[in-house]
Amino acid sequence: MDIEKLREFATRYTAAWCSQDAASVSAFFAEDGSLAVNDGSPAVGRDAITEVAQGFMTAFPDMEVRMDAVETKADQVIYRWTLAGTNTGPDGTGNAVRFSGYEDWKIGADGLIAESRGHFDDAEYQHQLEHGVGASR
Repeated sequence: MDIEKLREFATRYTAAWCSQDAASVSAFFAEDGSLAVNDGSPAVGRDAITEVAQGFMTAFPDMEVRMDAVETKADQVIYRWTLAGTNTGPDGTGNAVRFSGYEDWKIGADGLIAESRGHFDDAEYQHQLEHGVGASR
């Protein structure tokens, strides 16, 4: 995939994350694709990936994801993003969060994500959940 096609793909992927339709996120993954967050156990297959996406969408009903950059490195793609939202879902804290991270993608022959390894600063995320964005440590 050339860089322009990757940017268009990543733009549509970003819109899916903002849609509150978790299945639209998993549609960007191969049938047996995987999504791991912060070195956790990967969610494998579209149903499992839908559950992960739904977890964020439920926790942050006003969630907005912004694509910060798309970079290529050999056979890998780095998708950089920023998520902002208010944790008003069930058992939410009511606090706003804003944090950035990236996904390291392997794109399959079908042009879909075969593997995504996502990373963000979990300690900062937990701090913002508890105290809100911008709260000092």
